[in-house]
Amino acid sequence: MRAGPAIAGLAALFVSAATPLAAQDVTKPRGSGRGCIHTEGPPGSSVARSAQRPVALAWFAGRSTAYDHGVLGDSVEATALYVGIVPPGQGKAAFCDSVSAGPDRVFEDISPRLADLDGDGRNEVIVVASHVRYGARLEIYGYPAPGRDFTLLAHTPYIGQAHRWLAPVGAADLDGDGTIEIAYIDRPHLAKTLRIWRYDEGALVPVAEQAGFTNHKIGWDFIPGGIRECGSRAEMIVASGDWSRVMGVGLTQGRVIARDLGPYTGPDSMSAAQSCR
Repeated sequence: MRAGPAIAGLAALFVSAATPLAAQDVTKPRGSGRGCIHTEGPPGSSVARSAQRPVALAWFAGRSTAYDHGVLGDSVEATALYVGIVPPGQGKAAFCDSVSAGPDRVFEDISPRLADLDGDGRNEVIVVASHVRYGARLEIYGYPAPGRDFTLLAHTPYIGQAHRWLAPVGAADLDGDGTIEIAYIDRPHLAKTLRIWRYDEGALVPVAEQAGFTNHKIGWDFIPGGIRECGSRAEMIVASGDWSRVMGVGLTQGRVIARDLGPYTGPDSMSAAQSCR
């Protein structure tokens, strides 16, 4: 069972499927779509929400047990990704789009993540997808341009082996240069390597990497830590590779800079480190 608010009650997020076309047209950056279908997702998976319009909601749907990894505590993974298009000034979606994970693949994640990665005013969606033979990779979905279909925009390489996973840290301007970086821990139970990428002109470009960090234990239905923004620079909150210390990790001129924030005493110690105190 995954942590976070369940997807039950999604209907309250949407206007009627019979919404007049004129109401849908105000959003413009949508594609053909498949409607706001309320398909049940993995147990406990949560809806991502953003105050930025129009791509303001994202969630997983469908259930599959075809990928027998269970790294998140159960064997049920998502088969589809949905986004809700919310017109400016409104709180409910007027339109939805979706994509399928595709053959031999699932979305092996706790929740999608919404962030405007290219500064065009529309959120992209960050997810972890896994292939039954090649393991996990990070994927970016979104709209290439107004009126174009919601689609896969970019991805990292697959790790290369089944039952090998990555745990996202988050997305933010980590080095203060005005562009957004995306960070994750590659194989948090094995390689324990922090990898940082940047979405640039339709591709994910590697920025930096460093071993010796983790943010997930096998069976956890959550990923502790994340990114905090205290002052002028964003900082990643992760654990040392041996789970003894909470680490604050920054990015400066392409270099990973880590500092010790205190002892790791459980996931709560990582959550506490995210506050600006």
